[in-house]
Amino acid sequence: MKYGYLLICIVFLSSCKEEKEKISELPEVLPIEHPAILEQEFIYAIEDAPTPEAHASTVEVSNGVAVASWFGGTKEKNKDVVIWVSRKIDGKWSTPVEVANGVQDADTRYPCWNPVLFKPKNSPLYLFYKVGPSPQEWWGLYMTSDDDGKTWSKPQQLPDGILGPIKNQPIQLADGTLLSPSSEETKSGEWTIHLEYSSDSAKTWTKSKKLNHPDEFGAIQPVLFNYGNGKLQMLSRTKNEVVAENWSDDYGKTWSEMEATDLPNPNSGIDGVTLKDGRQLLVYNPTKKNWGDRVPLSIAISEDGKNWNRVLDLEPLRKNTDKEGEEYSYPTVIQAADGKVHIVYTWNRKTVKYVVIDPEKLP
Repeated sequence: MKYGYLLICIVFLSSCKEEKEKISELPEVLPIEHPAILEQEFIYAIEDAPTPEAHASTVEVSNGVAVASWFGGTKEKNKDVVIWVSRKIDGKWSTPVEVANGVQDADTRYPCWNPVLFKPKNSPLYLFYKVGPSPQEWWGLYMTSDDDGKTWSKPQQLPDGILGPIKNQPIQLADGTLLSPSSEETKSGEWTIHLEYSSDSAKTWTKSKKLNHPDEFGAIQPVLFNYGNGKLQMLSRTKNEVVAENWSDDYGKTWSEMEATDLPNPNSGIDGVTLKDGRQLLVYNPTKKNWGDRVPLSIAISEDGKNWNRVLDLEPLRKNTDKEGEEYSYPTVIQAADGKVHIVYTWNRKTVKYVVIDPEKLP
C-alpha cells in the first residue's frame, strides 16, 4: 500500500515539475516601455488560471467599468470550453467566473467560441458568443447585462442564419443602426465574410450577401472602421498571407470587391477602431508566415486606411520564438468615452493580457 502511495506522489511531483518547466520556457515577461502605454497587466496570473487554455478575448467599458471575456477550457474545441468574464473593480480584476457553457442536455455538450462584448447607446451590455462542435457547425447566442457585467440574462439564440459578430465588435451608426461584422466557414473549406444589420437594438437582424469570392480570398473575422459621411472600411483576416479590404460609401449598404492591402497576415485575427481624432488604429501580427507565427503583436496607425504606419509592438519578437506555444494573438481593441484605448489579447494561450493606451502619444 505504501509503495502505491509513494508511486502516486512521484508521478504527481513529476507532473508538477513538467508543468513548471513548461511555464519557465515561456518568454520572460517584461513591461513594454512606451509613453503611450498607461497600463499593462494579466487579467489573471498563470498560476491562478481557471483553465489550462484561454483564447479569443474581448473587452468593453460599460459605465466606466472595464469588462473582459474569453473562452477557456482544456483546449480549443474541447467540450469543456466555456465563456468566462472578469471585471476591473477598484483597480483589480475580479476572479474569473463562468457565465455560459455549451450544455444542451444530460447527454450532449458542445464547446463555446469567440465571445464579443458590445454596449450600444442607451442599451444594456451585450455578450455575443457561439456554441457548436466546430466553426462550420456553430450557432450564435447572446446575453445581456444591466449591471455592467456583474450578472447576465439567460442566453438567447440568434435567428437562423444570423451568427452575430464573429470576433470583432459591431459599430453603431448615427441613426442607431448596428452593423455586425461576421463570417462563415464551410465544411468544404470556403471562408466568406458578410454583414448583419439591426435597426432595433439587436432585436431583429438582416444579412448582406457574401462580400468576397472564396476562390480569390479566403476571408473571415472582419473589423469595421467608420470614416464618417457613410464611408466605411472593412479589413479581414485571410488565408492569403495579407489583410484584405472592402470599402463602402453608403453606410454599408453596398461594398466594393475585396482587394489585398499592404498589411501582412499570418492567418490570425485582427481588430481595430476609428479613433475620436479620425485616425484608424489596428492591432495585428505583422508577419506573412504560416500557423503558429503569431508574434510580434503590433499597433499600426493610418489616416486614410491605405497607408499604415507600424508604431508600437505590444509583444516584440523575442529570442525564443521558435518554442512551441509562443503566441500573442486575437486582439480586441476599443476606445472608451474618456479617449483611452483598451486592448486585450491571447498571451500564449495561458492567460489574457490587458493594455491601456493613450492614443495621443502614438505618432
